[in-house]
Amino acid sequence: MSIKKYKPVTPSRRFMTGSDFSSITTDKPNKRLSKKISSHFGRSKQTGRITVRHKGGGCKRKYRFVDFKINKYNIPATIETVEYDPYRSAFISLIKFDDGEKKYIIAPEGIKVGDKLVISQKKIDASLGSRMPLRYIPAGTQVHNVELDINKGGQLGKSAGSSIQLIEIQGNFAHLKMPSGEIRKVLKDCMASVGVVSNVNHENVVIGKAGRKRWMGVRPAVRGKAMNPVDHPHGGGEGRTSIGLVHPKTPWGKPALGVKTRKKKKKSSNLIIKFRKKRKR
Repeated sequence: MSIKKYKPVTPSRRFMTGSDFSSITTDKPNKRLSKKISSHFGRSKQTGRITVRHKGGGCKRKYRFVDFKINKYNIPATIETVEYDPYRSAFISLIKFDDGEKKYIIAPEGIKVGDKLVISQKKIDASLGSRMPLRYIPAGTQVHNVELDINKGGQLGKSAGSSIQLIEIQGNFAHLKMPSGEIRKVLKDCMASVGVVSNVNHENVVIGKAGRKRWMGVRPAVRGKAMNPVDHPHGGGEGRTSIGLVHPKTPWGKPALGVKTRKKKKKSSNLIIKFRKKRKR
């Protein structure tokens, strides 16, 4: 998928970009695998007060039930469509198994209508879209929709353009390199799909104007330092003052900006071989 540019007929159009959706084959979701979800606009049902900030409005959309587990083994499936999903950054595909059942899956980059794929707990050909345990996937392969626990369903590598590299198999664990640079262990019997997640240029899309963000259901966000002291820890001061605190805080007084939020006694920390690099500011 490539990025589409617009003629600068207005100031907001000058730098705006979007997806060309050239790989999309249909704009109508499967009725049995989609559902209308009512929005509460970030407000509480009981009081009507805002409980989640910066939410509200947005276009009407249907939720597609994507299967991250796909526990139909050794039954060939055919790609029927490649579709846009308003609830996620990646594209999705409708697959039809030879027994007639249909499911939505995350579409890997390069998948086309008519392509075949197989889900199996045994060793199969590591073709695009195929799904099998990590122990049978060749080292160096890019995978996505990876399980953290056996039979729980994919939890890692599900957003647009993301992929996880299988480095090696050692003992009962597979060593995986995450997009963040983190290297961690995952049980080698956990399932993973072969390929890179579709819509790789999603991160290069420029929204261009505030109204386009409102279509997505995002309301304006006011800077903390533009508020009064009663409304935010950053508030107050004369003119364009800085934050004014030794340590930046959230509106609820908790530390923010660069503070480590991972629990020190988290069990899964033992499975991390190399932590991700600290982001440069």
